Amino acid sequence: MIRVRIISARGSTPREAGAEMFVGPDSVDGTIGGGQLEYMAIDRARQMLKTGEGEAEMDIPLGPEIGQCCGGRVHLGLDRKGPEPQEYPDVLIFGAGHVGRALALALHPLPVNAVLIDQRPEELSLAASGLDTRLTPLPESEIRHARPGSFIVIVTHDHALDFLLAAEALARNDLAYTGMIGSATKRAQFDRFAHKRGIDPAPLISPIGAGFSSDKRPAVIAAFTAAELMARLNTTASMSRHSCNI
Repeated sequence: MIRVRIISARGSTPREAGAEMFVGPDSVDGTIGGGQLEYMAIDRARQMLKTGEGEAEMDIPLGPEIGQCCGGRVHLGLDRKGPEPQEYPDVLIFGAGHVGRALALALHPLPVNAVLIDQRPEELSLAASGLDTRLTPLPESEIRHARPGSFIVIVTHDHALDFLLAAEALARNDLAYTGMIGSATKRAQFDRFAHKRGIDPAPLISPIGAGFSSDKRPAVIAAFTAAELMARLNTTASMSRHSCNI
């Protein structure tokens, strides 16, 4: 197969530098943005497969001459290397009920490592095939050992357990996100619970996904929570890029 990788992207482009796709004689895995840009890259990659060529580059302006009006410019590298290793942040989902399972499924194709965690094997067994699950009698220990920059989502069946897990997460200052399912009443109860223990409840996002919709269907809550997590992930990544450029 030929790896097609965006080396640089200037101006308005459909994908960012680092995006990859892999082209075989009869298959394509991944995307660099679609349209004529992608068709041209696929054709060039298949020429390489036929001729045995090892490396090539393409510099493509995204203008009317190729039928795209983005206006940017993309520099592509084509080679026979494998995917670049990527490290995705962990999203630890506590609670394998309807919302937890739906959220794990919604996050499955996204650039995160989603793990569905519960104390109940019967609930974990209902998770869709291919999802990462973890059975543990002490879910709070998973928060203590979570990698810095992890996302914590609390959607268990037990309010007392929710509060314990949220307090555990807020005791750390190196997590990217801590969110808990709930209502205005539950949030007020947690705030009182946290203040009694000397914990600042302000960083907690609760209810989760509420900034997008008040719909209470599990799949909808999961969709909007996934969007909330992606927005936070993009913000965190942008801040990291800016700090590196200072």
